[in-house]
Amino acid sequence: MKPMQLADPIAAASTFPDEVGRIAATLQSVADQLELRIREMETLDRITTLINDGLLLEDILDKVYESFRGVIPYNRISFSLIEGDRVSAKWVKSDLPTVKLATGYSAALEGSSLQQIIETGKPRIINDLGAYFRFKPDSESTGLILEEGIRSSLTCPLTNNGSAVGFMFFSSVARNAYTPDHVATFLRIASQLSTIVERGHMMSEIASRGAAIEEKNRELARLNETKDRFLGMAAHDLRNPVSAVLMAAEYLAACALEEEQRVFVEDIVQQARYMLELINDLLDVSQIESGVLELHRQEVDLCAFLGLEVERHRKLAKNKGMTIEFIPTEGGLVQADPARLRQVVDNLLSNAVKYSPPGTTVRVSVHKVPSGCRVDVQDEGPGITGADRERLFSYFGKLSNRPTGGEASTGLGMAISRRIVEAHGGEIGLDPAPGGGSIFWFTLP
Repeated sequence: MKPMQLADPIAAASTFPDEVGRIAATLQSVADQLELRIREMETLDRITTLINDGLLLEDILDKVYESFRGVIPYNRISFSLIEGDRVSAKWVKSDLPTVKLATGYSAALEGSSLQQIIETGKPRIINDLGAYFRFKPDSESTGLILEEGIRSSLTCPLTNNGSAVGFMFFSSVARNAYTPDHVATFLRIASQLSTIVERGHMMSEIASRGAAIEEKNRELARLNETKDRFLGMAAHDLRNPVSAVLMAAEYLAACALEEEQRVFVEDIVQQARYMLELINDLLDVSQIESGVLELHRQEVDLCAFLGLEVERHRKLAKNKGMTIEFIPTEGGLVQADPARLRQVVDNLLSNAVKYSPPGTTVRVSVHKVPSGCRVDVQDEGPGITGADRERLFSYFGKLSNRPTGGEASTGLGMAISRRIVEAHGGEIGLDPAPGGGSIFWFTLP
């Protein structure tokens, strides 16, 4: 039996440092990989939080540019979107003195090398753009980026829900700047980055559309102002001629006329009065919308004021076989513009008579409320539908109900009344009346 031979202790000792070195190198490699993964996670976490801050695409990409240097080398990053059959540059940032391939550059997608990247779904490395350009001298984008001083590129596709939406281009002035490790790094964060960029683009689109809508609104406001000025000038120029026609027609109506002539003249009087009412309403609208509605306030006794207005409208009601009752329960003194207040009361009483059937009664009352004084005008008409309530106080807001005596209506009176009452610091509204009809009311402080 041969004696057991032991390993040479000197030889074993001489190989031990190599084993330790290999283990140390392996551990260092693992540590480097872990550090890289940690940097990737930290970078992605910073970028992901941007979307929660509601940042726009440009802000997000600026943060990408600031944050990615620890995981991918670059001197330049750009972002392009696929728009139909073209690829358009939407954002570029570089630390180089000039940018030749700038935002707004667009090229056809079909037949390009970018289409191949979409088909494979994998990033592409070109570590010598000069050699690539000699092979593809017709590549305009490559020629432009070479002029900037770029020598290597990493082109990464961005997808959303399985569809390609664009590209992220990392570019370096150094040749051989990119390795498969950089591709692997991008692929690990590609899904999240694609989602963030796509959402950022959507937010930018929303912001852009919002800005466009604001500009449209400003333009509409300018056009509306022009319209108001035109209406004001036109109404002002028409008021005197129409007033003259009305005076002449009323003079003729007082003369001895044959029946056919009288009907004709009375029609002229009625139409001229309607035209004058419309012109006056348009002038009021022009003043209100231009913000120059002036109130000449003075102390007004509401009971006495309403009593006079009711008397003025009793003849109109009598012509339709109606009556107007005034119930001066409790009034009060208010600070108001009598002329403007008369417009409001006139509109409410005229409408009550217009839309109520013959043989009914309109009741007017005034009483105190916590906010001041309230005036009610109650009719026995058909009432106001829900749809009519929505447009009752809007300009030209004519109702589905028609005047019972065929009277004309401009559709402006209630809108003007609302603005006059609100200018006084009061409110105006409508309630259904018990047993049918409506109660139109307004308050004054």
